[in-house]
Amino acid sequence: LPFGVMGGFMQPQGHVQVLLNIVDFNMGVQRALDAPRFNYIKGSGCAFEPGISPSIRQELANKGHHVVKLDDSYCQQFGGGQAITVHPQTKALIAGLAATD
Repeated sequence: LPFGVMGGFMQPQGHVQVLLNIVDFNMGVQRALDAPRFNYIKGSGCAFEPGISPSIRQELANKGHHVVKLDDSYCQQFGGGQAITVHPQTKALIAGLAATD
C-alpha cells in the first residue's frame, strides 16, 4: 500500500490517520483520504478539518482540550494525499487522490 500525504508538520499525523482509516476502520483508499482529519499544533491545541462534527469538537473542549478554530484558508495547510492499492480478488490497481481545492 504505497500512500502519502502532504502538509508539512501535518504530514506524519496525516499518515497515521489515513493508515488507521484503512486498517482499523476498513475504509477504501479514496474514503480514507477524503475523511476529515485533525492536527495537533504544539502550543496551540488541536485543529480540525470542517468535516469533523462541531459536537465532537465541543465535547473535546468540555474535557479540557484546547480546540483551535480555523478559517478556510488555514484548512488548505492540511494538504492532500494519494494512495494505490490492489483489489484482493481482481488484482486491479485502485488509486485514490485527495485534492486540496
